Amino acid sequence: MTTRSALLDLLEQTLQPNKIKDYCPNGLQVEGTQHIKKIVTGVTASQAMIDAAIAADADALLVHHGYFWKGENQTVTSLKKKRIKSLLMADINLIAYHLPLDIHPTLGNNAQLAKRFNITNVEGLESGNPVSVAVKGELEKVQTLVQFTQTISDSLGRTPLVEGDANKEIRTVAWCSGGGQSFIEMAGEQGIDAFISGEVSEQTIHLAREYDIAFIAAGHHATERYGAKALGEFVAQELGVEVEFIDIDNPA
Repeated sequence: MTTRSALLDLLEQTLQPNKIKDYCPNGLQVEGTQHIKKIVTGVTASQAMIDAAIAADADALLVHHGYFWKGENQTVTSLKKKRIKSLLMADINLIAYHLPLDIHPTLGNNAQLAKRFNITNVEGLESGNPVSVAVKGELEKVQTLVQFTQTISDSLGRTPLVEGDANKEIRTVAWCSGGGQSFIEMAGEQGIDAFISGEVSEQTIHLAREYDIAFIAAGHHATERYGAKALGEFVAQELGVEVEFIDIDNPA
């Protein structure tokens, strides 16, 4: 068992959310019990995720996508009311970290993708920015685009959208998990061979063709599963509390 205070202290020290400007509050979003025996981790605090946490008898739900996003309706009505009511009735703490979890150098979504795709020499894509949201690196071994795509598909368990010559040789890679497709222009300007993100926009394909950079959209959810999982495993080790990762599948 641990306490909410001890858990939050560890998360704040580890993820240091004060170092990056975000689109939502990071940390505790809905207060629950002070005493925590079990934590459930996942990608998004959807109703299905909350129901799974309740079924798992969790005292805290730790996610990447929480609530109270910039620009959203601030009223607690409709689906938001139902979600928050479910958390309050079960006395579950909702804790969310967005960009701080994307960028953490070992536990973050981008770092976890580097491990899964065998990418080394990882550094920020945004030159001079110590908290660059997008990153770049090199493959351990040169692969063709079709080979690299297969590596990604096997790792994530889904077929990505791909733009580029299947025989193009890939050595340098830039990536940003989730909805980071806009960073393709920065990668193209740096002459990088391939860019990976979770999502694709209409203009992304044109940019990929004109920069002659291979583009892979591997899924927002699929590219952001592993940060929450790694963070949960870290918390379990540090605090000696039970942690369970629950994956609510999402094809997006």
